[in-house]
Amino acid sequence: MDTQIHLSNYYANYDEDGRLQTRYGAVEFITTMHYVEKYLQPDMRILEIGAGTGRYSHVLAQQGCTVDAVELVEHNIEIFQQNTKPGEPVTITQGNATDLSGFADDTYDLTLLLGPMYHLFTEEEKLKALSEAIRVTKPGSIVFAAYCMGDASILSYGFVRGHIHEIIEKCMLNPETFETYSKPWDLFELYRKEDIDALRARFPVTQLHFVAADGYTNHMRDTISQMPDDVYEIYLKYHLATCERPDLIGYSHHTLDIFRKDV
Repeated sequence: MDTQIHLSNYYANYDEDGRLQTRYGAVEFITTMHYVEKYLQPDMRILEIGAGTGRYSHVLAQQGCTVDAVELVEHNIEIFQQNTKPGEPVTITQGNATDLSGFADDTYDLTLLLGPMYHLFTEEEKLKALSEAIRVTKPGSIVFAAYCMGDASILSYGFVRGHIHEIIEKCMLNPETFETYSKPWDLFELYRKEDIDALRARFPVTQLHFVAADGYTNHMRDTISQMPDDVYEIYLKYHLATCERPDLIGYSHHTLDIFRKDV
């Protein structure tokens, strides 16, 4: 069974649209938008690669940007289309992050690669996806690339949920170095920051931010869900104040590598 079929089956049975609207999922969304808005200008042209159900694409289109979206999974495209409001300046195309041949060079003011790096397993695929995202972005403009982090998964899935022996036995984890190993049937590729740095270093770009998109949030979902509103607001303020601190980033389930395409 190939990766696309695996992903289609996964997302057909997973509420990705709803995830970002939960209290814990909203932290990732709020953080990503906080950084997008640092670079947002009126009438920007934006490409979202791996747009999922369009949570970001629709918000940005409703703010007056022209948004083109690319998504691999048909189920997500159907929900994306259902969520599109009349007159919204957004398009959706089925496609793969590793081949954006339908999109011209140096076209977009902002490019979002917020899902595909989760599901690419070879260095060739990863470099191709980054290369394509950079190619279609205007010189001097910004790319956001999102990653899933290994240590957060070791802690939450391995230790908290009690699967540590299982993932060691399946050769998904080196029990000496605690490096993680993923195969396409595992669905999610896991990274350390040095892996992300090595990928970015292959391209003529300048890093602007490296962000813990959800920080410690997913390790304390129940606590987050039960927080009084005023405490939740303080937590969000704390998270945004600390999400670039190098000593805290590694435990985040999701990270954002934000960089500028050099002229």
